[in-house]
Amino acid sequence: MRPDPGDSAGRKLSDERPMTTMTQPVSAAIKLSVIVPLYNAGAIFHTFMSSLLAQTLTELEIILVNDGSTDGSEVLAREYAERYPHVRVIDQANGGVSRARNAGLATARGVYVTFPDADDMLYPTLYQRLVAMAEQEDLDVAQCNGERFFAGSQRIKTLIPLDRLSSTGVLSGPQWLRRALATRRYLHVVWLGIYRLSLIKQLDLRFEPGLHHQDIPWTTELMFNARRVRYTQDVLYRYYIHDQSISNRKRTGMKNVEYQRHYLRIAELLEDINRRYRGKIRLYPEFARQVTHEALSVCHAARREPDPAARRMIIRDIFTSGTHKRMIRNARGIRQGYQLLLWLCRLYVWRRR
Repeated sequence: MRPDPGDSAGRKLSDERPMTTMTQPVSAAIKLSVIVPLYNAGAIFHTFMSSLLAQTLTELEIILVNDGSTDGSEVLAREYAERYPHVRVIDQANGGVSRARNAGLATARGVYVTFPDADDMLYPTLYQRLVAMAEQEDLDVAQCNGERFFAGSQRIKTLIPLDRLSSTGVLSGPQWLRRALATRRYLHVVWLGIYRLSLIKQLDLRFEPGLHHQDIPWTTELMFNARRVRYTQDVLYRYYIHDQSISNRKRTGMKNVEYQRHYLRIAELLEDINRRYRGKIRLYPEFARQVTHEALSVCHAARREPDPAARRMIIRDIFTSGTHKRMIRNARGIRQGYQLLLWLCRLYVWRRR
């Protein structure tokens, strides 16, 4: 039976997971390559692997890309590879998530690929559901909903509220991205979907090394080229919120300055993608709006920064990178235009101080 999306807050992953995990044979026809960047995942790595090995889809391969782990995760990865024939390990010097994903893509053999994080958990039917959707509808991308699990409070919250986005029929990539962005709750994360490998290779689409939140430009360009996409509102992935997560660390001072430069780069990349696809696809207003949306997050970070010197550096970066003009070029709608006007006034005042 399908999980009831309206009851996701009350479920536990163990409610669906089999009590024991059987060794899965390597299929001659691999439907899905599961690429897992691995860097010091800690104690939760075993829990993650248990949920991955419990997947009801058997025609898959698991590629663990050890990105220079030093906490013993790499030892566990090799033990899994020795025990399960459909698990293999790639070792590389620490180079970040993007390089790890690119390394996995270079050796993937599945019809589709996916990229879960090694510190999250998967519902047992996650990949069977998505692959079945993809095969039945000849999809380039199949995506699902997920949930946040707050490790401290044990609270659970649905990632994309059902009143904002419900299951869809088959859409083109641009149509789907437009609908998703219009919810203002959509997350550009690769771990909520599966993606046709041949399309990725045709586009020579890679993750940019060293860039935090590289999922944003990657998924945007992929959707611009996807012919057939479908989304299910069912919650099939659990995203853990904890202090060790790169995206959830609180940063101040120079660490915050450096981190905000990633968002400035993302806004630049998104504008470049829109420019390159002008005349090739229909560019909906939402595609320009997300450029300004990502850039405005840097403005919010500048306001919250407690260190005056770091705040000045963030504001300087906004102007020297041309992001102030980029936001003006891409703002869409009265609401975002008004927000941008207020922020530009603040930025110019702060800049003179």
